Amino acid sequence: MKAKTTYMSVWVVAILFACCQFAEGQGNAFNTPGNILIADQFNNRVIEVNPTTGAVVWSFGNGSSTPGPHSVVGTNDAQRIGNLTLIAGTGAPAGTPTIYEANCFKNGCPDNRVIVVDQAGKIVWQYGEGGVTGSGPNQLNTPVQTTFLPNKNILVTDQGNQRVIEINQQKQIVWQYGTTGKSGSGPNELNNPNSAELLENGDILIADENNNRVIEVNRKKQVVWQYAPDNTSLLSGAAFASRLCNGNTLITDSNNNRVIEINSTGNVVFKYVTNTRAGSIANPLPTRAIRLCNGRTLISDQYNNQVIEIDRKGAILFSYGQVGVVGKGPNQLDAPYDAKEIGDYVGITPPFGTFFGKD
Repeated sequence: MKAKTTYMSVWVVAILFACCQFAEGQGNAFNTPGNILIADQFNNRVIEVNPTTGAVVWSFGNGSSTPGPHSVVGTNDAQRIGNLTLIAGTGAPAGTPTIYEANCFKNGCPDNRVIVVDQAGKIVWQYGEGGVTGSGPNQLNTPVQTTFLPNKNILVTDQGNQRVIEINQQKQIVWQYGTTGKSGSGPNELNNPNSAELLENGDILIADENNNRVIEVNRKKQVVWQYAPDNTSLLSGAAFASRLCNGNTLITDSNNNRVIEINSTGNVVFKYVTNTRAGSIANPLPTRAIRLCNGRTLISDQYNNQVIEIDRKGAILFSYGQVGVVGKGPNQLDAPYDAKEIGDYVGITPPFGTFFGKD
């Protein structure tokens, strides 16, 4: 049994068993293992989809391009924590072609919040101020990804501030990699980081997008491993990275429109190119690839407006959204940035039914 594992223990095995026991047709209930949680970026929402029927069984975000108590703008990431959902409200940059409001196309629509919402859609925790861009206390600048940690802190990839930060529930930054506001490739420097994951050994795996590299840093802020080929045909725009239980690293090589799995020496042992399939646009820029417990890979194929699940041979076994079609109706998406299978995104998701300091 294979899984995307960055934090393995007994509870991970239990979750893996449960997710692989998902029964067909049972996914119409909220938070059913096997359902797919999608960050539907420019529809400004997160949806939970039954993969068998395609029915949307839960959603958050009323579609507004103004951040508020019932809205989120430019959702780049979502993760289920028990019955709660952790969401990155990244915002939409100026010139984004698929945003419906003309003002967002002209000026951009910032959100800059990380929020936790309950099943009823109530925000129960928030870091960052809606619509405010900054680097001070309780401020973020384009938070593209967020991860719930076993110690109940939250890891945030604060892209515009060129940093990865760990925040406790009292909203204090307790660890940081990257020099705030400074882009670079030197020690303690990042350039447009796009994801960060906790590894089993306590290190942090970072997709350092515009440096075209993936790095593993320890808590002393030392780079202990990296994949940084000189040739951009090998890696360009590292959008996401996770460490698999076989020791390999799964990387979303966005600018090359593909997903690759590399071994510890940097050799590619698996790849899937998303722009060669029927109906694809030239540059879909995929953003997330998650290895599932059944050995398949769940891919957010961003500008193809589709989430797909493939096997090791590249056959598409599940899809949501229509290739090249932008929409917000049934089986339609607008630049989905992230997708995870509930009960199977086991990297750092403990089986906690609660959030605020409780077991």
